[in-house]
Amino acid sequence: MKEMLVQLGKRAKDAEAALRTISTDKKNQVLAAVADHLVKNSEALLKANEEDVKNGKANHMPEGLVDRLLLTRERIEGMADGLRQLVDLEDPVGEVTGMKKRPNGLLIGQKRVPLGVIGIIYEARPNVTADAFGLCFKTGNVVILKGGSDAIHSNQAIVKCIRETLKAQGITEDAIQLIEDTSRETAGEFMKMNEYVDVLIPRGGKGLIKAVVNQSTIPVIETGTGNCHIYVDETADPEMAADIIMNAKTQRVGVCNACESLLVHDSMKEVLLPVLAERLREKHVEMRADQEALSLVPGAVPASQEDWGTEYLDYILSLKLVDSLDEAIRHINTYNTGHSEAIITSDYFNAQKFLDEVDAAAVYVNASTRFTDGEEFGFGAEIGISTQKLHARGPMGLKELTTTKYIIYGDGQIRS
Repeated sequence: MKEMLVQLGKRAKDAEAALRTISTDKKNQVLAAVADHLVKNSEALLKANEEDVKNGKANHMPEGLVDRLLLTRERIEGMADGLRQLVDLEDPVGEVTGMKKRPNGLLIGQKRVPLGVIGIIYEARPNVTADAFGLCFKTGNVVILKGGSDAIHSNQAIVKCIRETLKAQGITEDAIQLIEDTSRETAGEFMKMNEYVDVLIPRGGKGLIKAVVNQSTIPVIETGTGNCHIYVDETADPEMAADIIMNAKTQRVGVCNACESLLVHDSMKEVLLPVLAERLREKHVEMRADQEALSLVPGAVPASQEDWGTEYLDYILSLKLVDSLDEAIRHINTYNTGHSEAIITSDYFNAQKFLDEVDAAAVYVNASTRFTDGEEFGFGAEIGISTQKLHARGPMGLKELTTTKYIIYGDGQIRS
């Protein structure tokens, strides 16, 4: 196992050197060709994915996670469109910023360059395979993927398509490599390959992310879980609030930007909760409410302390009544995961206070948390949504997969 990983790492380092010299035009040509090849091979991708979905259901995978695993023709076209969007985006590599002339005549600036070899450990989301390749390739990075066993057939089929296209385009196939051994032992060894991997990005649930952060000797960009809140302020439009909550909770439940917890100002409970509860019931959403809200939500079950900090990824929503904006902000900052938080309000000052005081990667006023997404933010695909504060925060697009180096021009200067 270790020898396999070492060989994989060596091939990645060789590929890194090759990718540095590829022009933007060539990168765009390859990305467009990969997009076309994925769509052309839809039948093979769907057949492989069917095996994963069948196994997932047999293993009693929650409905929300099955949906996240599922590929359809529309979703394959969506993966391809994500790659095509990257073609239209500016290549950040090579950008020179901050050129300044020093008194001694030296001209000093910074140039944007690839990170190098990026490792990604992720769970049952086949679209991540294509997104990760596209973003890494456009920025001149090599990517090593370690997916979960739940999506292994889908990942193998997608990587096969990508590598076939790279070969046809005269580019090293090792620009993308998939670790096909899905065991935890192999994942543990991979996390210690700092000789070959420059940065590690985990995408998945709380357990996976915690394991990577705790075990990795490679620098980690943490893409955290999404315990996302919506707070309905006392000045909110009830109809707008209900529409936003329904979208944030039920459009797709198995994604990290779905709403998991609802806070409602006490003065809004009578006008909002009965109508909202009926709409949520139609979508089979289980409500877990605090004692004060239980009587207003027929069928709700009492919430426990654990519910306030839980990312369900399912048709479950926690509900708490609060008596002030300050209480809502305190609750959110206590239990959130630094992902996406929203306030529904018509009060400008309450909106600004919420934006200023809530600590999260994305903070919304009068909009669904479901928009925290690279494509929605105009980045094309995304490598993940970072919930940490160093190197990157929020949806990570092309620029977040680069670093800088200093470039210095002289004409014979020596230091005295």
